[in-house]
Amino acid sequence: MAYQTLLFEPGRITRITLNRPDAANGLDDALCTELADAARRCADPDVKVVLLTGTGRFFCAGGDLKAMASSPLGPSAFVKGIADDLHAALKAFAQMDAVLITAVNGAAAGAGFSLAVTGDLVLAAESASFTMAYTRAGLSPDGGASYLLPRLVGLRRAQELILTNRRLSAAQGLDWGMVTEVVSDAELAARADALAEAMAAGSGTAQSSVRRLLSASQHNDYATQLDLESATISGNAEAADGREGIDAFVNKRAPLFG
Repeated sequence: MAYQTLLFEPGRITRITLNRPDAANGLDDALCTELADAARRCADPDVKVVLLTGTGRFFCAGGDLKAMASSPLGPSAFVKGIADDLHAALKAFAQMDAVLITAVNGAAAGAGFSLAVTGDLVLAAESASFTMAYTRAGLSPDGGASYLLPRLVGLRRAQELILTNRRLSAAQGLDWGMVTEVVSDAELAARADALAEAMAAGSGTAQSSVRRLLSASQHNDYATQLDLESATISGNAEAADGREGIDAFVNKRAPLFG
């Protein structure tokens, strides 16, 4: 697929850049369709890191309300279509082995907020901000917000964010546990690249295992999670990365993971 609304650079580090700067990278039907396709391509086992960001002043302003209002499908069918495609993208990101890094270069609102905080590692520029904005437009959350936010910030803060549309700065997002690191606007791209390179040099087997263990912990009881940890670490010890990591430690050298 030749993308019109995003930039896609495949590779060991795959870069996806939302590219509708004149529309604040708002999510319309075209962008959501393309994002779902791009996310599915990240299932390639050679991809170790996915770096997601936006062009211009906004990371993503959420659903494109102008496109919603003007769609010949009517608002309900149009919103269902973009939500389904967005959720297909998010499911693909959740199921891939690669580490997902989001570099939040500006305002993240609505589904853009959800997309920003779905990263395993979330970098935010100092100028970035986060607001739900749904109820202001008479809408309810999508993009996984009702699942992610209570787990990231707790129920009470999730209720406040969604019901009052409180706007958080990047620093507040860090304090609330939604953001991994805040950097200056000028340093964001370089810091994101450096973090992506560090993750790409690491053990893909171990990193994908971390993603799956943390995901499973959301629904497993303690005993089940312990059993899963035991099975996972023993499998990793036998895998190529595990053998390399153990040998490197014993022989006091840096590991070279595939």
